[in-house]
Amino acid sequence: MKIYDISQEVFNCEVYPGNPGPERVILRKKSEGGSCNMSAFSMCVHNGTHVDAPYHFIDEGKRIDEVDLNRFIGKAYVVFHEGDIGAEDAKKMLEKAKKADEEAARRILVKGKAVLTPEAAEVFAENQILLYGNESQTVGSKETGKTVHMTMLGAEIVLLEGIRLKDVDQGVYLLDCAPINLGGSDGAPCRAVLISEY
Repeated sequence: MKIYDISQEVFNCEVYPGNPGPERVILRKKSEGGSCNMSAFSMCVHNGTHVDAPYHFIDEGKRIDEVDLNRFIGKAYVVFHEGDIGAEDAKKMLEKAKKADEEAARRILVKGKAVLTPEAAEVFAENQILLYGNESQTVGSKETGKTVHMTMLGAEIVLLEGIRLKDVDQGVYLLDCAPINLGGSDGAPCRAVLISEY
């Protein structure tokens, strides 16, 4: 068994332009006479490696604490792609994943500098996948991001953004990207890991 940490370190993570970045505050230090070492932090829930809940773009959508944990934990398929992901690309990804493992085909993780198009989002929504992950801090382009989010989140597909897959080969893995339980939130940071049986 091998465990791959596919998460960004929080304090040095990527931040979507315009979002506030993580900040750490040192509250106590043993070296300065404190009874212990203690710190606090603040961050946008969409910093670094994180998941989006439907509520992120849909007022009546589920908040992160209302999303079934089964969506975040289970078999997943890692596939490599560079550039725009069109409808045909999405169909091929699902076909390839299903051949490898039917359950893994319900959680698709894309390795590479890929941009999800609205047409591909429709394919994933129609196929009722549980989760879609990518290395970018968002899905879709600057121009189509809202449409892609609305389609995917409207189908209750969890969006796992900001993952790091450089050390991971294509194939089937066990994924755990359970979010921090932030009641009422539109998203949450997570420590995403992949587990290989080999």
